[in-house]
Amino acid sequence: MTTKLIPYSNNKLWMAAIKPPMYSVAIMPIWVGTAVAYAETKILNSTVFFTFLIAAILILAWENLSNDVFDSETGIDINKHHSLVNLTGNKLLIFWLGNLFLGLGLLGILMIAWWQQDLTVIGIILLCCGLGYLYQGPPFRLGYHGLGEILCFFAFGPLGVAAAYYSQTQTWSLTSIAASLIVGIATSLILFCSHFHQEKDDIAAGKRSPIVRLGTKKAAYLLHWSTGSIYALSFIFVLLGIFPVWTLLSWLSLPSAIKLCSHVQEYHDQPEKVSNCKFIAVAVHFWACLLFGLGFFLYSGFQLS
Repeated sequence: MTTKLIPYSNNKLWMAAIKPPMYSVAIMPIWVGTAVAYAETKILNSTVFFTFLIAAILILAWENLSNDVFDSETGIDINKHHSLVNLTGNKLLIFWLGNLFLGLGLLGILMIAWWQQDLTVIGIILLCCGLGYLYQGPPFRLGYHGLGEILCFFAFGPLGVAAAYYSQTQTWSLTSIAASLIVGIATSLILFCSHFHQEKDDIAAGKRSPIVRLGTKKAAYLLHWSTGSIYALSFIFVLLGIFPVWTLLSWLSLPSAIKLCSHVQEYHDQPEKVSNCKFIAVAVHFWACLLFGLGFFLYSGFQLS
């Protein structure tokens, strides 16, 4: 594939390519898993926490860069001017830069495993990386079969939160598993929303994304139910005594959730207007997960006082 080199002076394209807001996706599983661990043990290993955060960000950088490389091979990004491959015109550079980030991220996780003399965390993260590769990497490219959201749910939800929880406690808990459902769904919403504006490109490239399979109208309705499930599940788990009532602070993110659903409902079939919905989904994810984890920390604080 021949790519058009885009001027480096276009800062907006570079910011869109680097996607700084998206890195909350890497941060929130660590934040929530650690918050649950602290609520249950009243112990916080800050060195492990910050090492895990940096490692997670580096690993997500690998996934973003490698996805740009893999997408450039299928032609699906031909109209995506903020693809790093299109911006630089150098696919090999982006490929190896991504691998460098992956190596550094895994090195951080290995440090945690060394400190704990326990390989469990590195095993979980390697599984997450495997799911990340299955998403876009050849010959699998499961994202092209509409399975991306499912892979995303497990990598950033049950596996990501479990790894963070285990890194603090070296054990498991029902609460962390329940919390991982909230994080997993909120993360998958971002990927789901990223497809609305590129339905035609997906069809042209043979990508059977959920938007292609359902159509934008049905997908917009599904978004309502998926987004609402975050708040419904948190409320149910509070009623069951699995989550402390403080975790209902996550409901303060409802205005962003309502904005997301109404925006997509109105513009689902207008690519130029719906293209920003993934950033609204990022806001929902960020605030819902941040406040959700904060609820566990506040619960711990009141128990200690």
